[in-house]
Amino acid sequence: MDESRLNRRRHKRKSWKRPVLLIILLLLLLVAVIVIYAAYQGFQAAEEAYNGLDRPGEKSALRNEPVTIGEDPISLLLIGVETYATDGQNGRADTLVVVTLNPETNKMTMTSVPRDTRVNLSAEAVGQYAGFHKINAAYTYGSITGYGGNKLTVEAVEDTLQIPIDEYIAVNFKGFRNIVNALGGVTLNIKKGFWEKNIFNNNKRIYFEEGKTTLNGEEALAFVRMRKRDVNTVYSRDERQRQFIQAAVDKAISVRTLFNLGEISNILGKNVETSLRPMEIFKLMRTYASLDSSQIQTIEVEGSDQRVGGSVYFIPSEEGLNQATGKLRESLGISK
Repeated sequence: MDESRLNRRRHKRKSWKRPVLLIILLLLLLVAVIVIYAAYQGFQAAEEAYNGLDRPGEKSALRNEPVTIGEDPISLLLIGVETYATDGQNGRADTLVVVTLNPETNKMTMTSVPRDTRVNLSAEAVGQYAGFHKINAAYTYGSITGYGGNKLTVEAVEDTLQIPIDEYIAVNFKGFRNIVNALGGVTLNIKKGFWEKNIFNNNKRIYFEEGKTTLNGEEALAFVRMRKRDVNTVYSRDERQRQFIQAAVDKAISVRTLFNLGEISNILGKNVETSLRPMEIFKLMRTYASLDSSQIQTIEVEGSDQRVGGSVYFIPSEEGLNQATGKLRESLGISK
């Protein structure tokens, strides 16, 4: 091959490589800009959402030492707050789910605490409202008295399960709906058909059919809230909540979520409160980025509904409570 033809081929290869390299660099730059923007948006939203628990030593009373996010096993209380019936004021904790995360095993547990669980609220915390109540009322009375709805709810769960609750994340119904929509919906397999009212649309019924389906925000909220239908005997509210969270975890860590982070950040800042500081949130995201639903263990608090003094409460059985507490302590690396 003569030298002129060889030079022409080299020139063609160089000409072909230049635009490809340029495209790759531009794509990398675009991804970097998206990540930086999302991180900034997320930081701003996390700052707005932060609401500490104001505890001595910045730790649970059931901890000897504070935990380090991303290094130690921790527990989080997820609180779903119902405020639509009270125009956003002094709502109730409609959903309570304890989550434990262990960086050594990369495992997660979920435990639903029934909203009707009977608890005793102290006069120190709620004054004239002291006495036995359903656990979802702890948020209400803590808010009314200025003690702190989130703080009293955390303490009520600690007293019930006898484990430390290190942090909490509280989201209202509007935020829940909007986050699910920002994720593009959540896909799961419905075990048994039922219906529930849509609180965002004049209480019109939403019908759920058995099988695989993708729920939007309003449907997802109705799915996890339903508790007064006969189907609960075979498809309980706690089971549905855990099922939804598992499906949402898989969706939230998908690559597609990256492009919705700006929208999600705007939702978080307006509808979420948490005791996690912005850098702690990013540490959690980094530490558990590879987590999926196969690594989630569900723990059930066994008990029964009982009528006490004219009200129906959920009363955990002694054996059921001991078993749940033991599993939670094990997941947190806490000895008896």
